[in-house]
Amino acid sequence: MVDPSLLGPVAGRVPDVARIAVLRANALGDFIFVLPALDALRAAYPKAELVLLGAPWHAKLFRDRPGPVDRVLVVPPAPGIRGPDPGEPESAMDDFLAAARAERFDLALQVHGGGSNSNPIVNGLGARFTAGLRAEDAPPLDRWIRYVYYQHEVIRYLEVVALVGAPAITVLPSLAVTDADRDEAQAVLGEPTRPRVALHPGATDTRRRWPADRFAEVARELTTEGYEVLVTGTPAEQELVDRVVAAAGVPVRPQVGTLSLGALAACYAGCALVVSNDTGPLHLAAAVGTPTVGIFWVGNLINTGHPLRHRHRPIMSWTVHCPVCGVDCTPGAYPARPGDGECPHRDSFVTDVPTVEVVEAARELLATAG
Repeated sequence: MVDPSLLGPVAGRVPDVARIAVLRANALGDFIFVLPALDALRAAYPKAELVLLGAPWHAKLFRDRPGPVDRVLVVPPAPGIRGPDPGEPESAMDDFLAAARAERFDLALQVHGGGSNSNPIVNGLGARFTAGLRAEDAPPLDRWIRYVYYQHEVIRYLEVVALVGAPAITVLPSLAVTDADRDEAQAVLGEPTRPRVALHPGATDTRRRWPADRFAEVARELTTEGYEVLVTGTPAEQELVDRVVAAAGVPVRPQVGTLSLGALAACYAGCALVVSNDTGPLHLAAAVGTPTVGIFWVGNLINTGHPLRHRHRPIMSWTVHCPVCGVDCTPGAYPARPGDGECPHRDSFVTDVPTVEVVEAARELLATAG
């Protein structure tokens, strides 16, 4: 039986489900987009245990955190799934799957890419029923939808859970901030004496990075206008944060590796605005309810841009040719079209975004905050 819903058809629910496994073991931003699908599963199967097959950071984040995830099983590092954390002990996928089969999952869902690497893992769980995404080179699941690259990530995963009878209840990712998160953030940052704005100049994919001197210009403008400006980053982004702070020429507060992920969520929740590249912290800020200005490459905006504009403003670059070699980098998803598709360079594709557009968007959101 197929029922209608806000986002289209919803298949019938799987009967007698006591335990659900969901494979999603990648980075922060990638995970934020699956939260509405997890919320839909929780609503459709309220008595089932929902187990996330994730990374070590998922286990830390969801310990004692309200939300749809009951428990995290850490998936071992594997090609196309995740890389090892520093100092992480070796573990074998065969051993993980043997232990997972003992869990006797009733339902296993694959929301980790096209499935060439992830569908074999989901099929190896021994679940009574499987569903998920499938690219052309991936093995099938019991129910699946085709993986098509250009689709908003939130909608992609809501389509997957609809395969097992879970209609969407929201399209907006939401992450709870706990008292422990707030206490840790306050211990590091102290009480604000004026409204705070956070800038996040990093991104793992360097093609998404807006130049450091542009972030410094934003920091200078907002500090001059009376805001306390934080510059957040990971330990690997220390040098980048230092460049922003030095170029700003005004007092700003660098925060590199000083906060856990939960405390970073609390930090952003306490800010009036977050300005960031298209990367995990931008989407984390939106998920805790903070207005955002995001700098996007046009292709990524299709997949990850926030759908609402009252509190979220994407500033977009239309660059499609590599700034180093001139290769058209768009045909990868459309191989019949002319062009090369890929090149080895990782220079920024968003340098054409002018500072004035980011500052104007920030001012408008700050003026309407509240």
